[in-house]
Amino acid sequence: MEDNTNFITKVSQLFIENGAKTLTMDDIAKAFGISKKTLYVKYKNKEELIEEVLQFKLESIITRLKYLDQTIENAIERMFCRDEEIDKVADSNNSMLIKQLIKYYPTIFNKHMIEFSDKFSEVLVHNILKGREQGYYRDNFDAEVYAKLFFQLIMSMENPLYMDLNTIDRVYYKHEVMSMYMNAITNEKGKEILKNLNY
Repeated sequence: MEDNTNFITKVSQLFIENGAKTLTMDDIAKAFGISKKTLYVKYKNKEELIEEVLQFKLESIITRLKYLDQTIENAIERMFCRDEEIDKVADSNNSMLIKQLIKYYPTIFNKHMIEFSDKFSEVLVHNILKGREQGYYRDNFDAEVYAKLFFQLIMSMENPLYMDLNTIDRVYYKHEVMSMYMNAITNEKGKEILKNLNY
């Protein structure tokens, strides 16, 4: 079998294109020109492979987020920085993969989302601490709670419980969530930067 990073990258794309339930171990073996037996030597079942794919995708996102945190000095500007790589991953959330994970593999999906929430929140907490040091964010709120709330709100469009998605534009919704969050955490100095960013 080829290098594991290349393998997981290609398998991830297969899952995104076909879905977690639809794609079979036979399909994967054929795509790589290997026997199913060889595939089962490395992964005892498809669920184990799905978990590795999700872990790989998660680590890719978090690594990219941390890199952006280090390279963009202003904490507020960092929150509005669009990143092509992260946008690609976000777009893939609308794929058959996520829909089928929710329906057919809810335990795996929920475990993945909890880990995603924890790691994403760590990055946001770092941004909050940096913004406080720079004098842009308020000091009188719980950084961890706000980070988790922001994650919940952003991700609620992917798996809504109490919203009719036919009546809410996706881009508009995310813009409003960001506006609400940033206005909640910034002080007067920070709000001046928000005005300059037209937010």
